[in-house]
Amino acid sequence: MMEGYFGALSGGWHMRVALARVLWMAPDVMLLDEPSNLPDLENLIWLENFLLAYEGALLMTSHNRKFMNWIVNKIIEIDAGSLTTYAGNYEFYEQQRALNEKQQQAQFDRQRAMLAKEIKFIESFEARASHAAQVQSWVKKLEKIDRVEPPKRRQTILFKFLPAPRSGDDVVNLGNIHKEYSKRVIYGGLDFLTRREERCCVMGINGAGKSTLLKLVTGFTQPDAGTVTLGGSVTLGYFARHAMGLLNGEHSIFETMEDTFPRAGQGSLRALAGCFGFSGHEVEKKCRVLSGGEKARLVMALMLYDPPNFLVLDEPTNHLDMVTKEMLISALAAYEGIMLFVSHDRYFLAALSNRVLGLTPEGIHDSAGGYMQYVARTGQEAPGLRS
Repeated sequence: MMEGYFGALSGGWHMRVALARVLWMAPDVMLLDEPSNLPDLENLIWLENFLLAYEGALLMTSHNRKFMNWIVNKIIEIDAGSLTTYAGNYEFYEQQRALNEKQQQAQFDRQRAMLAKEIKFIESFEARASHAAQVQSWVKKLEKIDRVEPPKRRQTILFKFLPAPRSGDDVVNLGNIHKEYSKRVIYGGLDFLTRREERCCVMGINGAGKSTLLKLVTGFTQPDAGTVTLGGSVTLGYFARHAMGLLNGEHSIFETMEDTFPRAGQGSLRALAGCFGFSGHEVEKKCRVLSGGEKARLVMALMLYDPPNFLVLDEPTNHLDMVTKEMLISALAAYEGIMLFVSHDRYFLAALSNRVLGLTPEGIHDSAGGYMQYVARTGQEAPGLRS
């Protein structure tokens, strides 16, 4: 690959080459924009270890909770045009921000009670001519008091799924699957069964066949041999990375939602848009000007409005901000259907999985239990880690 043509590489490989170039320079200062959006968890863990040993200064953006907890010792929050600095990692930032908000609310409430008492006192004397000068003095004194502002509370709207229809016990069954790309065998004789109530995460290094498995399940890729059978009463929803490129660039966010759900009321569509971070006039933005994260949010909203009972998700949290990611995890935790997903976000994996499918060069390891049980059992955070 070292002698290959750079232009022929995928976007994920472009990012890794660019990142490697920066790291190899060994600069005194590194500015990294979303370095945690790497193609697989193994790369991310390697990068964590590299940055922990890096002796220079680092300024970065990231929406990966665990990555920030490992790497950073200062958080700079940008909110409504102002900067607030917190000394510590992301977990400390969350705790300190909540404490600051609580303290500011208490100060606001105390001052408001004090002002109300003073105003009532003034009103009781202002009708008396003999106290006019004294009342004016009190009024001027109140006007000079610095007002405490109420804390800025983030508006987080929780998204609730409509009830999904119940599927049969066997959701999808892959039998003796063979799949090759350019004479490279991805799967040779794969058998895989997903059952109702399972939330299976697929893990493995870049090129192990994670996305290929999802495409085989959804029918976007056909096997060279073998069978893929969906169970009875299964309705499937597929979030793919390429889906963001299929949006009509000349349509607005709201027009896209109306086209997808022509019978839905405007109120319900605007509520859905608000859940995914599009409020007010933002719904009039054209799809061609949306960022990667905004496109991901829109595609996710379209898929989840009328939910299927089987969700297949390929890196659903890439480019999502922390607030939207938290909302999505809460919504999916309450989702009653089946999930098959690829993610390199360990917080997402731990919160939602109850089965782990590890794709390794030695074969496929199918583990019952969620991601944290997998880590406890294997002693590693990803199946392709090298010592």
